[in-house]
Amino acid sequence: MNAYQFSAGTLPLLLSIPHAGTQLTPEVEAGLSDAAKGLPDTDWHIPQLYDFSREMGVSILVGNYSRFVIDLNRPPDNQALYSTATTGLYPETLFDGKPTFAPGKTPTAAQREGYLHHIWQPYHDKIQQELARIKQQHGYALLFDAHSIASVIPRLFDGSLPDLNLGTNDGASCSPQLAQQLTARCGEQSQFSWVLNGRFKGGYITRAYGKPQENQQAVQLELAQCNYMDEQPPFNWRGDKAQLLQPLLQRLVAAMLEHHSG
Repeated sequence: MNAYQFSAGTLPLLLSIPHAGTQLTPEVEAGLSDAAKGLPDTDWHIPQLYDFSREMGVSILVGNYSRFVIDLNRPPDNQALYSTATTGLYPETLFDGKPTFAPGKTPTAAQREGYLHHIWQPYHDKIQQELARIKQQHGYALLFDAHSIASVIPRLFDGSLPDLNLGTNDGASCSPQLAQQLTARCGEQSQFSWVLNGRFKGGYITRAYGKPQENQQAVQLELAQCNYMDEQPPFNWRGDKAQLLQPLLQRLVAAMLEHHSG
């Protein structure tokens, strides 16, 4: 199982994209419900949206497997990250509440233990290895965890989600100065709405690896998908929209780097 794709950069920043993967194991593919077969809840096109970061010199880590196999942004003990409705390490329901698997077709506990060891663990090992390498080279390390989600999901949140949802685990995963730098970039424009530590405060990756006291800072950005793609199947990329959003994303990535280099 090749759990991820990785490209090394030259800057002290790792871009993590855990939920863009679409690969399935045979048992998951055979067991998906009709509602899940189109792989809704995928962070569609996120590698393409952040393609500019490769040219900047950012390291990029992209998970290959669908979150319906195992969710790379959940803790290995499957403890809930939010007190409100959410999905777990092995999602049993879709975001809208429909079952992920057909009756009697859920993977076995032994199969899922294999996913943990062969898919989840290698991704997290690579995060830790790359952050350690970056810190050794630069004296500090930055992690940007990139996500997206449909803008309207009544089961998960009321109304429409803001366009950009920055998460710093309520200030625990990065310094106040870095958070201020990022919100300042968002505040410089009026085209896209934004919030800091709203409905999405950062998942397991942000919480586990954001250690500002150890010169290791992490931020999650959850994007409303309507700003760069069609939210209905077949979930097409919308270049006309993406080109309006990408300059702001580039400024946010640059702001993380500037905060430290300055």
